[in-house]
Amino acid sequence: MTSFSTRAIHAGQEPDPTTGAVIPPLYQSTTYAQDGIGGLRNGYEYGRGTNPTRDSLQQQLAALEGGKHAFSFSSGLAAEDALIRGLLAPGDHIVLGNDAYGGTYRLINKVLGKWGITNTAVDMSDAAAIAAAVAAGNTKLVWLETPSNPMMKISDIAATAQAAHDAGALLVVDNTFASPYLQQPLALGADVVVHSTTKYIGGHSDAVGGAVILNDDAMAEEVGFIQFAVGAVSAPMEAWLTTRGLKTLAVRMDRHSATAMTVAKWLKEQPAVDQVLYPGLEEHPGHDLAKAQMKDFGGMVSVSFKGGEAAARKVAESTRLFLLAESLGGVESLMNYPSEMTHASVKGTELAVPENLLRLSVGLEDVEDLIADLDQALGQL
Repeated sequence: MTSFSTRAIHAGQEPDPTTGAVIPPLYQSTTYAQDGIGGLRNGYEYGRGTNPTRDSLQQQLAALEGGKHAFSFSSGLAAEDALIRGLLAPGDHIVLGNDAYGGTYRLINKVLGKWGITNTAVDMSDAAAIAAAVAAGNTKLVWLETPSNPMMKISDIAATAQAAHDAGALLVVDNTFASPYLQQPLALGADVVVHSTTKYIGGHSDAVGGAVILNDDAMAEEVGFIQFAVGAVSAPMEAWLTTRGLKTLAVRMDRHSATAMTVAKWLKEQPAVDQVLYPGLEEHPGHDLAKAQMKDFGGMVSVSFKGGEAAARKVAESTRLFLLAESLGGVESLMNYPSEMTHASVKGTELAVPENLLRLSVGLEDVEDLIADLDQALGQL
């Protein structure tokens, strides 16, 4: 199976051998009968360690990211935590973006910082800044988001991988915004891919989860040990829902991308708008790079307003179809005020998000309706 959509539908999804059910059953069992002491059936023993539904999702994730190993977690941050604790030790250093997701920065700086992990935040679209930061510390991980959240910066995955490897570090790419359909970081030189599967992979705002995908056997063993020992695994229902969502990822991302492009072009013509951040726009500084390393430009659009914080808040509280909510990547359109919502944990730091900025997760509604909604909201200014 070489094409993306075929893999998404069939990887890890063999019909049930007992009944022939086309959709594999949801295994809600927490434990498994043994054929004598230590006589495990196909390796299944206890739900924290193994579950057929989670195994199916993990096969699917590995196939779509082009990886050898995949691990499904209870959330994106649980996945990140297991990865970092599996691969790093106290005293090690992480270089990450200066506009990284607030939850990632909080985990690295405030939680793992107490464990002795240090970090440096830099502009990940600046190759020289990355190289200088990596060389200056005992760097073991370079953490990259592209497109970044919420500033929509585009970074060169291959070049960043080279800079990390030259310093003896690993490159981790958070591929949540792009999804495996639009971007393949492992093929571009990354060592590890992480996801909040809650977002585009699940796609329906009904299942929280996270994933780690990688090729190296030794690193996979470390991550797998932490997953089993600490236990932040995805539950069977969440795994099943995520598998269902993945099967339509390609068609959803095509629609998200097309609609987001139309919305972005409309927004940049509005007098109240200061700037539209969307890599699909030719004036975006990362447009050419995004075009080279992505299949399309995705469904996330950030927009800043000339009227400052007051204007952003007014628009955020005036839309009807764009729901004011955390998260992204679902079939419904969402609007987020990052300064007080997703990125509140970095207020007052160098990672702080501009107060006149809104982040739009453009859904699958008809684009005419979405633009009409934005038009009436901007009309409130």
